[in-house]
Amino acid sequence: MGLAHYADAVIIDALTVAVVAGALALVALVLIVVAMVRQAGMRRQYTILQGKDSTESFLAAVARKTAEVDALRHEVDDLSQVLDRARADLAEAVRHVSVVRYDAFGDMGGRMSFSAAFLDDAGDGVVLTTIHARTESRTYMKAVAQGHAETLLSPEEEQAVEAAMRGSN
Repeated sequence: MGLAHYADAVIIDALTVAVVAGALALVALVLIVVAMVRQAGMRRQYTILQGKDSTESFLAAVARKTAEVDALRHEVDDLSQVLDRARADLAEAVRHVSVVRYDAFGDMGGRMSFSAAFLDDAGDGVVLTTIHARTESRTYMKAVAQGHAETLLSPEEEQAVEAAMRGSN
């Protein structure tokens, strides 16, 4: 019985070895498929990195792309500086305008007289006033600094400056 028992153990061990070998082969097959899928993905990414017709090496492609990114970074920095200068220039440009029309004289209608304020973001600029009469028109210009005139303003001129400072018309 000792020899028969030993033979059964050998058969079981051989069967176990066969099952384990089959399982390992199956795991190896799965790993091969996973590796092939990953390689295909990496190959697609490498092709994208290189470009369609390029035969350059991976390192050369990475170096080229890095140089392109650096060039784009410099271009963005330059454009940021241009934008900052444009914003500064725009702050000094006349951007706030308001016109107030009115009748300067009781015997004339049609609101032909007007006061117009032309100001930048800091409230600097001018107020232009035209007073229309039956036989003539007179035009006056007054300087405005930080929203305040250097000379006395009429109520209509003050209204035009205040409206321009608020940004309304």
